[in-house]
Amino acid sequence: MTEPLYLTPEEVSERFRGAISTGTLANWRAMRVGPAFVKIGKSIVYSVADLNQWANQQTVKCRATNRLNGKEHEQS
Repeated sequence: MTEPLYLTPEEVSERFRGAISTGTLANWRAMRVGPAFVKIGKSIVYSVADLNQWANQQTVKCRATNRLNGKEHEQS
């Protein structure tokens, strides 16, 4: 089965295992923060590609990880 191109807010919440509620997504849309979304009429959907890009941007790199990888002097 192929992954859908777009997800509803409920599906986005499920994808992130409930860490992001549909209410949080609604608040983020109102404040124009969070992942990009598409509004078609009254329907809201999120592109899977945009969600992946947004999730990758949320990655936090710890200094200890850099030291372990031999990148002690690099700045993130």
